[in-house]
Amino acid sequence: MSAASTRKFCLDPFCLRQFDDPKYSGTKVAHDKADFLERIIAAHDAGNAPLVDGYAPFCKHLFVPNFTPATTPYLPITPENEGLLRTAYDARTEQELPVLTRWFPAETVPAPPIAKFLDIILYSREQIRKEAEAMGRTDDQTEPWGIISVKAQDVDYELPMQPITMMRNALGKSEGGSGVPLVREKYNESVNFWKQHAPIY
Repeated sequence: MSAASTRKFCLDPFCLRQFDDPKYSGTKVAHDKADFLERIIAAHDAGNAPLVDGYAPFCKHLFVPNFTPATTPYLPITPENEGLLRTAYDARTEQELPVLTRWFPAETVPAPPIAKFLDIILYSREQIRKEAEAMGRTDDQTEPWGIISVKAQDVDYELPMQPITMMRNALGKSEGGSGVPLVREKYNESVNFWKQHAPIY
């Protein structure tokens, strides 16, 4: 049996924009994709990055020390910088509906520091295939878990996803979400964090 056929993780196509698209608005990963995956697999296999439960049974996290140039992609909102915030309607893919977002333009704020950790977000193969089918895409990968997002941050635990992401998930797979209903407590936690912070694009 080949090593590829026994691997537990792979890079999902949804995640590749973080490596390949210079206009991507979240964490940009300036690192060779194959080496990145090998490092994540090695960290997990060595017991240094166990699977951590996410917001739904099909979602897991791995937390690893940051070995890339990725910087912390958000800032606290202060009276001094809140006038720099910008808003627009944006969609992550061509199939999704645009939603209202806000951010700090990268050229208007001090360069953020290199992040201390990477939050590796994984979806189960079953969930990835369900979402791909709902959006009219095919999924030919076979690994049990796909890395769907990488978040650079300064803590080794999950930060709240943005409220609009929770809303999109609740809309269902046909609109680019996961189909997980809103949980009021988790939504309020998200609001409490993101009303005080904004991403840097």
